[in-house]
Amino acid sequence: MSTPSQQSGAHSRRYFMLALVSLCELLGMSAWFAAGAAGPHLQQELGLSRGQMGGLAAAVQIGFVAGTALLAALNLADIVTSRRLFATCAMAAAVANASLLVSPGYSSAMASRFVTGALLAGVYPPALKMISTWFASARGLALGTVVGALTVGKAMPWLIAAANPRNASMVILAASAAGVVAGLLIFTLYRDGPHAFLRRSFSWTLAGDVLRNRPTRLAIAGYLGHMWELYAMWTWAPAFVAASLAFRATAQGTQSPAWLAGAISFGAIAAGGLGCLWGGWQGDRIGRERTVMQALAASGACCLVAGFTFGAHPWLVAGVTWIWGFFVVADSAQFSGMVTEVAPPHCVGTALTLQISLGFLLTVVTIEAIPVIVRAAGWPWAFPLLALGPVAGIEASRRLARLRSLPT
Repeated sequence: MSTPSQQSGAHSRRYFMLALVSLCELLGMSAWFAAGAAGPHLQQELGLSRGQMGGLAAAVQIGFVAGTALLAALNLADIVTSRRLFATCAMAAAVANASLLVSPGYSSAMASRFVTGALLAGVYPPALKMISTWFASARGLALGTVVGALTVGKAMPWLIAAANPRNASMVILAASAAGVVAGLLIFTLYRDGPHAFLRRSFSWTLAGDVLRNRPTRLAIAGYLGHMWELYAMWTWAPAFVAASLAFRATAQGTQSPAWLAGAISFGAIAAGGLGCLWGGWQGDRIGRERTVMQALAASGACCLVAGFTFGAHPWLVAGVTWIWGFFVVADSAQFSGMVTEVAPPHCVGTALTLQISLGFLLTVVTIEAIPVIVRAAGWPWAFPLLALGPVAGIEASRRLARLRSLPT
């Protein structure tokens, strides 16, 4: 039995590990939207259409799906040390992201984005498992902190673009440098905590063990409803903001500041960092199912409202998109927390990876659907389709709460 001083040391060390993993997740995932933040310059340099820019965004998603599917099929998240997996993939993703700067055309840019997404599959799911080894209590807040850091990391390219609106290379290179630093820090400083999950040798049956478990299936189903909305919002809200500012400026015969669209877009995504902290606090206090239902209801309402602020005052556009950004990801870590609690202990890593793989596969549908709706009906009608995800997510979460005998 550990002494009080040993318990105190482990307690303080877990917060060091939380800060470390959160920082490295922020740095490591910053490559995700690097191409989108550098979009106008990439469009000009490579001669890309808006549809092709959407293709670059989808390529990251598809690459991530392929990467997570491979990790799940080969059980790598349960048989390879998370520290090594994270560090290797973060640094390799940094190289793949930087290769975008030497891409001669659309096909090679697509390949760069696909490989970047595939390698980031080794950065996100392992981080959730890693921090869970340090937090048996307050796990919801810990996972919320990590996902909040990830959210801010994905927003960082927009902040860099706002500060350097005419320097696309800086956006790409800064994201790649951040990935290298993340890999080195994790490899050097991270170690698993006292609540490490079981490790086992390769087995084809792990994915089946996950899918045969009804509570895990319901947690994954709720996550799919969440993902139906999330990445379409993150991908197209910046384009919506830019188009809205341009439309208003043209109508008034003025010119919108070059930095404003990037700043609002950064806020719309980065607000999710605070949302994840709120979700983690709520999840530990009132239960994960109730928390995700609250967040889904709020973000679903924003889906219905956001498009109709098109052309409105920039502060109204910012306010609505920032509120949406706060709630759209606030539930993400709580779905992961539910999976770590209900999945069979021997396949938690595979369960998380499978959950994330299926969720990101679904995001491709809505990412591709939004520009089609915009061309057909305009920006005001672009986002209501996304509200279907929160509706489905609330129903799955309600069923899981009933199964676990929790109040809804």
